[in-house]
Amino acid sequence: MIENLNEYIDSTLLKPNAKLSDIEKLCNDAREYKFCSVCINPAYVSYAKKLLAGTQVKVCTVIGFPLGQNETTTKMYEARIAVDAGADELDIVINVAKLLDCDYEYVEKELGAIRALFDDKIVLKAIIETCYLNKEEIIKAVEICEKAGVDFIKTSTGYGTRGASIEDIETIKSAIKGTTQIKASGGIKSRAFAEDLIKAGAMRIGTSSAVSIMKEGE
Repeated sequence: MIENLNEYIDSTLLKPNAKLSDIEKLCNDAREYKFCSVCINPAYVSYAKKLLAGTQVKVCTVIGFPLGQNETTTKMYEARIAVDAGADELDIVINVAKLLDCDYEYVEKELGAIRALFDDKIVLKAIIETCYLNKEEIIKAVEICEKAGVDFIKTSTGYGTRGASIEDIETIKSAIKGTTQIKASGGIKSRAFAEDLIKAGAMRIGTSSAVSIMKEGE
């Protein structure tokens, strides 16, 4: 059993009907369990930042979520607004269609443009949505993300055809040449699966079942 599992977890609430009371509970639980971050929609960043003041829990939000089909300038503006509101980390959905069309320059330039907006204190995670990619395409996505200077490669939005898999993590890990890390997300509902993903190479776990996962170990 991984004793410090809480330190890997981005406790996530990205439902369209999440209310202020839901965000408050998410943040209170994150304080109690000392999760790495809360991952929320952009509209709640400033509220979560206030609730988590004085703690080590980071505020993470999503950019271009969940489809990644926004214009690059839109994603850049969204990223600036989120950081100004207090976001510590940004999970950016890549334009998967551009990747599938082999327009690798577009994907790299988009991520690079967002990276150039911020110093290294802002953590950037690129969501590559592995459910739509074969092994070779995942490897190419890793190469592009590393060139663009992101900090993490994240498997999934949770809105695709499936979430993370052990095979995804192993493929991403095998393709990483530098210090880029991996975030597994989507469909992670048990402690056993979370720990297996970490053992495979994930350094973050994005899950909307964070509390129930932690209670499994109590």
